[in-house]
Amino acid sequence: MADSLNNLAILYHGQKKYEAAERLHAQALAIQEKALGSEHPDVAFTLNNLGVQHTAQGKYEVAERLYARALAIQEKALGLEHPDVADTLNNLAVLYESQKRYAEAEDLHTRALAIREKYFGPEHPDVAESLTNLAHLYQVLGWYGEAEPLYTRALAIQEKSLGPEHPRVAATLDNYGALLRAMKHPDEAEQFTARAKAIRSKQGS
Repeated sequence: MADSLNNLAILYHGQKKYEAAERLHAQALAIQEKALGSEHPDVAFTLNNLGVQHTAQGKYEVAERLYARALAIQEKALGLEHPDVADTLNNLAVLYESQKRYAEAEDLHTRALAIREKYFGPEHPDVAESLTNLAHLYQVLGWYGEAEPLYTRALAIQEKSLGPEHPRVAATLDNYGALLRAMKHPDEAEQFTARAKAIRSKQGS
């Protein structure tokens, strides 16, 4: 039952129905805590997802508490270098970036990247996700020289592991294009954004 509620909540999140998703995750959490206890990894999974819903609604303090609890459970039950830990670190880093807590965000993104590289290897899509998130943070900070090689590496991983027309490739192309515009390379930027647009157009057809 809890799994079904979580899956439906994730579907609602994709439709930007964040309050509905929040309610479903909360119901799933109550079921899991009663059936499994408060320190089970499945509880942490739902706490993490609940944090995502609160973040999407701008409820940052609540989200941070949920992520912190999820992280504590995961580190105790699964170990410090488990990919579930990296997932929660990633989400917490995104939250910190939204709050302009950039040093803390960088630390967590870097830690998540290290975990994923060690667990999955250097060419996994989750590694690319961490690279793009860290690149975006550097882009926000104006550290363009640090951001560009991360986007380049992420794009190469995604194209190889997911295919050249995957939605994640389009998202990275858009972000890379924005970086190139900020770096005063408009022609190159247009090539990236045009390719992203073509991918999305093909997906919509």
